[in-house]
Amino acid sequence: MENVLICGAGVAGSTLAYWLARNGFKVTVVERAQGMRSSGNPVDVRGPALPVVEAMGVVGRLRDVATRAKRVCLLDGDGRRIATVGLSAGKGEELEVPRSDLVTVLHEAARGDAEFLFDDTIAELRQDEHGVDVTFDRAAPRRFDFVIGADGLHSAVRRLTFGAERSFVRPMGFFVATTSFGGPVDHPEDVLLHNTPGRLVAVHPSRDDGGVAFIFRAQAENVDHRDTARHKRIVTAVYGDAGWRVPELLERLREADDVFFDAVSVVDLPSWSRGRIALVGDAASCVSLLGEGSSLAIAGAYTLTTALTSASPTGFGQYEAEHRARVRPARRTAKMTAAMLVPKTGIGLATRNLAARAWRWSV
Repeated sequence: MENVLICGAGVAGSTLAYWLARNGFKVTVVERAQGMRSSGNPVDVRGPALPVVEAMGVVGRLRDVATRAKRVCLLDGDGRRIATVGLSAGKGEELEVPRSDLVTVLHEAARGDAEFLFDDTIAELRQDEHGVDVTFDRAAPRRFDFVIGADGLHSAVRRLTFGAERSFVRPMGFFVATTSFGGPVDHPEDVLLHNTPGRLVAVHPSRDDGGVAFIFRAQAENVDHRDTARHKRIVTAVYGDAGWRVPELLERLREADDVFFDAVSVVDLPSWSRGRIALVGDAASCVSLLGEGSSLAIAGAYTLTTALTSASPTGFGQYEAEHRARVRPARRTAKMTAAMLVPKTGIGLATRNLAARAWRWSV
């Protein structure tokens, strides 16, 4: 039985753990956090991810925790609706699930057949043609047949195997901060978006507790993604003069414990594997602004499982060729999505709003 270490217990890592365990691998997952993350924007489960979660038998659980969002409502500074656009999830064509709930459901599916080590991470990797020797921060050193980095944008596995993050991560000129709303939202079927040039505030419904997102244009700076106090100061400074409900939402952010903050970035690697070490999910190909990265992570984890079970020396290459074909379209549309979501200028914002009014999908 081959022994696989997965670094990261998120969407890609938990999905991969489930499928590898069911294909005869002995699976260990190491996760830096002390437990499952409680924050994050709603994300989509659609396209190639849907048959994967259906085969896992978790669609019912995902429907139980899915948001009720049916529409996106663009609001002016007084809270009046500029335009309303229907969502595919509202028509039943996909699932929209809070990221924390998606990760929880996937982890629950995998934990019975895989070993999970929380509050730990990988400190050193040394591989040869037969396996990988792993040194952990806390646990005793162990040897594995394969190591998979599913540890996100700031991947330790990628850094240890391929080099410094700055060589492969390209900031797109945006930052995003999210936190919980602190209770049910006033419009449980509507995603509310309020823009000013270069800035967006969104209030998103969920089953029990809505979410708040701040997305804004800014030049990349060296901000520790774990420095929550500084994140709050940055967002407060950027949005300090904004109208609508922004002062109230900033106060929620300042008081919250479950804040996520990071630069929106693209990961661009010439290869996703080296020897017996490979990357999956955002560690390999972070490209998303609107939540579709989770669907790509689920599909990529399943494709990587197929590659590892093929017993072919070109298995990683087969995984990469198939999954890069899914990633390329998302990469091509990333800039267009950003321009639509957070127009840079007043003219760009007016043009976006006019297009939204004219869009016949509007309701």
